[in-house]
Amino acid sequence: MLTVRYERLGVGAGDRLLDLGSGGGRHAFEAMRRGAVVTALDANAGEIKDVSAMMTAIAAEEPGGPGAIRPSGAGVVGDALRLPFSTSAFDRVIAAEVLEHIPDDRQAISELARVLRPGGTLAVTVPRWWPELLTWAISDEYHSVPGGHIRIYRRRVLSDRLGAAGLQLYGSHHAHALHSPYWWLRAGVGVSNDGHPLVRAYHRVLVWDITTHSRVTRVPEALLNPLLGKSVVLYLRKPQ
Repeated sequence: MLTVRYERLGVGAGDRLLDLGSGGGRHAFEAMRRGAVVTALDANAGEIKDVSAMMTAIAAEEPGGPGAIRPSGAGVVGDALRLPFSTSAFDRVIAAEVLEHIPDDRQAISELARVLRPGGTLAVTVPRWWPELLTWAISDEYHSVPGGHIRIYRRRVLSDRLGAAGLQLYGSHHAHALHSPYWWLRAGVGVSNDGHPLVRAYHRVLVWDITTHSRVTRVPEALLNPLLGKSVVLYLRKPQ
C-alpha cells in the first residue's frame, strides 16, 4: 500500500533515495523496482533486518529501470534526529507516517532538509487532521501506546515547519480514504481487538484491495480521498 506518488516525487533510475522510518519497507521496495539506489532507515533493528533481506532479493531479481541500472538498497538502523549521512547525500527523500511519532519533529525536518541535495525532492506524509482527531476522540488506547502518535497535524502547521527548514511546497494530495472508517471501527471496538468479526471482515476487504488493485475499490477511494483520505501527502523541493 503506497501513499507517495513516485511520478510526483520524480523518482528515476539511479536516484539516491532515503526512506526515513521505513518500517516494513513498502516505499523502499517500490523505489528499488524503479531503479533507485535506496537507503531504508528505521529505529527498529528487527524491521531493518527483514527489509535488508528483501532488498537483497529484489536487487537479484529485478532487471533495473530505464538505462539498465540495476536497483540496489541498504538498511540502516538510525535516529531521525541525527541522520548518519553527509549533507546533500540524497536526490529524493520519503518520510511516510513518521513525523507524528517524533517529539522533536523540527529537528527531524531539519535533518531531512540537510541530507537532501539542492534541487532534490521530498515527500512527507502524516495522518490527516480530522480523521485522526476523530480516532483520538473515540479511543485513548489508539494514541497512548508506547511509540504511538504524539500529535495531530493541521496541514498548514506541517507545511510551515517544512518551509522553515528551507523546503518549498509544490504539490499535495490525500490518500487512503477506505482506511479512515477502518480505524474508527478499530478504535470503537478496541484497538487491540483484532479478532472482532467486523474488524476481520473490513481487514479482508483492505487486503483484497491492496492485492487486486480492483476498480471496485480504487475508483470509490479516489473519489472519496479529498473528503475522507486518512493521510495527507506533501511534496517539497530544496531550492538550488
